[in-house]
Amino acid sequence: MGQASTNKQALSLEHVSVNFGGLRAIADVSFEVQDGEVVGLIGPNGAGKTTAFNLITGFVRAFAGNILYHGTQLNGLRPHEIAALGLVRTFQRTSVFPNNTVFENALIGLHRRGRSTLWDTILALPRERTSEKELADEAWDILRTVGLDMRASEPAGSLPYGEQRLVGVALALAAKPSMLLLDEPVSGMNASETVKFMKLIEAIRARGMTILLVEHDMRMVMGVSDRVVVLNHGQIIAEGTPAVVQRNPEVVQAYLGRGAARA
Repeated sequence: MGQASTNKQALSLEHVSVNFGGLRAIADVSFEVQDGEVVGLIGPNGAGKTTAFNLITGFVRAFAGNILYHGTQLNGLRPHEIAALGLVRTFQRTSVFPNNTVFENALIGLHRRGRSTLWDTILALPRERTSEKELADEAWDILRTVGLDMRASEPAGSLPYGEQRLVGVALALAAKPSMLLLDEPVSGMNASETVKFMKLIEAIRARGMTILLVEHDMRMVMGVSDRVVVLNHGQIIAEGTPAVVQRNPEVVQAYLGRGAARA
């Protein structure tokens, strides 16, 4: 775990519910994430974790309740509008531009918020040349942060699956989020890659970002999270520090298992 929270509320879910075809996927869920925190959202398959992510990022509409980010209500906003507020997510499946190099992927992410106009680019005006250099420097900084600077010239689609996940994180970082939502970020990674990703989370936090992650790797979640929120059947059954959650009998029974509970 890293530094303590600043105790300023970043994200808040207040009595949020969502139904799919008469089935309640999320039922009266409330939790908060403070600025600077790393919070893990865990639970068995079908517990509602990804649905919660989709609610927060505007891919699913809440049936009831409120979702606030730094006091701004997210209900009804579209995903790109929520991302513009600084709340950016990754996805379970890799989301990269496979035929472009790793460096070009980072640049593509940065160009989405570039200020240069089309005429600047066509005429190669000084402002455009300056902007391109700044973006290139920023792209290198992002690739160094995620540990892919040595892969910069390789096509993103040719990388091993675990490193493609890192390209996805680089694309998310290029959006300059204030809060990053990581959806099963170490899925498909081996043990050494997972350890490196845990260090990456600390590096991302050091950039001033708040992190909410969904992950099945319990050692990883418990190793990086300040707090853990546990969902089961669409409801929160436990919340607290990793040490507290791991000792919760209901959590052990629902999900972790006794071996994981001692991890």
